[in-house]
Amino acid sequence: METIRDSLALERTRLANERTFLAYVRTALSLIAGAVVLFQFFPEQHTHVVMAWLLLIFGVCVFVMGIYRFYAVRASLMQDQIKESDHDE
Repeated sequence: METIRDSLALERTRLANERTFLAYVRTALSLIAGAVVLFQFFPEQHTHVVMAWLLLIFGVCVFVMGIYRFYAVRASLMQDQIKESDHDE
């Protein structure tokens, strides 16, 4: 039997997962924006262009990692919820 305390704990965990995903997105967008700034204002300086490409690649990697982690944790939470509901019966 699931108590109100258990359901609220699960909801807090879901919300924490969403906040973490949004932090990943915010970080990725900041890295990509930094890359765009370097591309825009320093297109002739080789070191800045290399740094811009690195920021862009790293930003995309952070975004993909955030998406993967969000769905992995979400699936884990749903699986745990299914196990608990089967166990309660």
